[in-house]
Amino acid sequence: MFSKHLGTLPVRQAGEAIRDLGFDGVDLTVRPGGHVKPEEARASLPRAVRELRELGLRVPMLTTAITSATDPHAEALLATAAAEGVREIKLGYWAYTGFGSLRSQLDAARKALEGLEALARRHEVRVSVHIHSGRYLSAQAASIHYLLSDRDPRHVGAYIDPGHMTLEGMDDGWRQGLDLLQGRISMVAVKSFGVFREQEAKTGDARWKGKIVPLKEGSVRWREVFGCLKQLGWNGTLSLHSEYQGSGSWRDLTVPELIIQTREDLSYLRPILRAAGY
Repeated sequence: MFSKHLGTLPVRQAGEAIRDLGFDGVDLTVRPGGHVKPEEARASLPRAVRELRELGLRVPMLTTAITSATDPHAEALLATAAAEGVREIKLGYWAYTGFGSLRSQLDAARKALEGLEALARRHEVRVSVHIHSGRYLSAQAASIHYLLSDRDPRHVGAYIDPGHMTLEGMDDGWRQGLDLLQGRISMVAVKSFGVFREQEAKTGDARWKGKIVPLKEGSVRWREVFGCLKQLGWNGTLSLHSEYQGSGSWRDLTVPELIIQTREDLSYLRPILRAAGY
C-alpha cells in the first residue's frame, strides 16, 4: 500500500493499519510531507524500515521527489535505500511547462535521467518514471518510451499506472502503452478513475474531469491489464493507491472511511490477480 494515504499517521501506526488490511508491504514516502523527510533519510529511513519489518511488512520501494542527480538529498537517499535493501525508487515529476516546447522539455528530462542512471548504477538500485496524466512530461507511454531510450532497464524503469494511462488513452491507448514499454516496466500502480462533468466558471462550458473512484467502479479494465502484464512476463512490485481524499477523489473520505474502502479494493483486486496467474 502507498503510505501517502495514511500520511497523518506515524510510521508504526500506518504500518499496523496496512498490515491489518492484509498487505505484505509498504510503498514508503520519502519526500517533502512524506513519512520520511528526504533531508533526514540517513537517520530516519533505516528506523522506518525497521519498524515496518518488525510488523512483518516488506519495503520494496520508496516514493521520492527526486528529478535530478544534483538534487541535494538524492545521493544520501539512494545510498541509504540500497543499504536497507530497498531497490525500487520512484522519481518525482517534470512538469509540462508550455505549449510549443515539448521536445526541448523532454530532452532536458532525458539529460537528467542520464545522471540519475549513473547514480542508480553506483548504488545498485533502479529509479523509475511514473506515468501520470495531466500536465506532466510523463503523461503518455510514448513520452516515457522516448525518455527511457538508451537507458539501462536494470537501473531506469517505467512505473506504469493503468489508471492514468486509461484516463489519457481510454479505449486502447493503455494497452498499446504497455506493449510499447515492455521490457522496461518496473512497478505498477493500482487506482482507477471515473470521469465527471463540471462547468467552467468563466465560460459556462462543460469540462470532464477524472476523479479517483473505487476499483470495481472505475474505467480501468483490470482483468485485461493483468492479462497483458502476465503475457509480457512482468512480475514486479504492485502498489495500491487509495487516493480517496481531496478534490481529486469522487468523495473526500476520512482515514477510517479510506481504510474501509481500501479493504474493499484489495478484496476486489486479489481474485483478478489470481485469475491472471499472479
